[in-house]
Amino acid sequence: MKGKEATLFVDQQPPLQRGKGDMPPEPRYVRIGSATIYAEISGAGNPLILIHGLGGSTRWWARNVPALARFWRVHVVDLLGFGRSRGQRFVLHKAAELLVNWMDALGLCRASVVGHSMGGLIGAHLAAQSPDRVERLVLVDAAAMPLERLSPRDAWRMMWGLQHLPLTLLPVLCADALRAGPRTVLNALRELLRTDISADLARVEAPTLIVWGEHDATLPVAVGRRVHACLRQATFLVIKDAGHCPMWQCPDVFNDAVIQFLKQ
Repeated sequence: MKGKEATLFVDQQPPLQRGKGDMPPEPRYVRIGSATIYAEISGAGNPLILIHGLGGSTRWWARNVPALARFWRVHVVDLLGFGRSRGQRFVLHKAAELLVNWMDALGLCRASVVGHSMGGLIGAHLAAQSPDRVERLVLVDAAAMPLERLSPRDAWRMMWGLQHLPLTLLPVLCADALRAGPRTVLNALRELLRTDISADLARVEAPTLIVWGEHDATLPVAVGRRVHACLRQATFLVIKDAGHCPMWQCPDVFNDAVIQFLKQ
């Protein structure tokens, strides 16, 4: 993706995500080569990037943006092939490089990054590969260990746990997955289950907060502890009464923790 020409333009369609009682986010497309990356931008201040997980979109952060945008200029991005981002096939190991090109197009020299599940893996990869671009890192129930590194019990729980996402999130998940299409979702899942970023985690220099749902049936807390053990300087927070999507299930607790960490 290096050296690709980038074009910035504003979407005229209504954004997928709105903060209740707040100004609607500014929809923004960036064309990088043959890829088109969609993002929604809210607030003012230092840049903060939110990266969704497998099958997700900007909408997964709808319960967090209003709180975070009080302190930062929040960029909620759709990964290539998901949400409104289009133009190329999603390739997990190239996602971080594409995000760097996207940051360049927006003039974002350095930002804090929050990534959920697969987005956490991409955020960690970004922090390891481009340490000068990441101020602080938040990993939310991050998919950072390959399937073969999980115990058979953990691997089974990971697949079974996909059925137990919050009921209020399921309509959003289904709509987003249908929009992306089964080929994109399945190809991303296959690559995700084979990816080991243990070495990348060890190279992350940015202060890191790891947030995990206590009742995550997709990636149990034990996986979070392994992620924590790989990082140089990290804080590990378990949110009670939350599963794989604590930012959706317990937004007030999640938002407070992230704000406190990012303000340090």
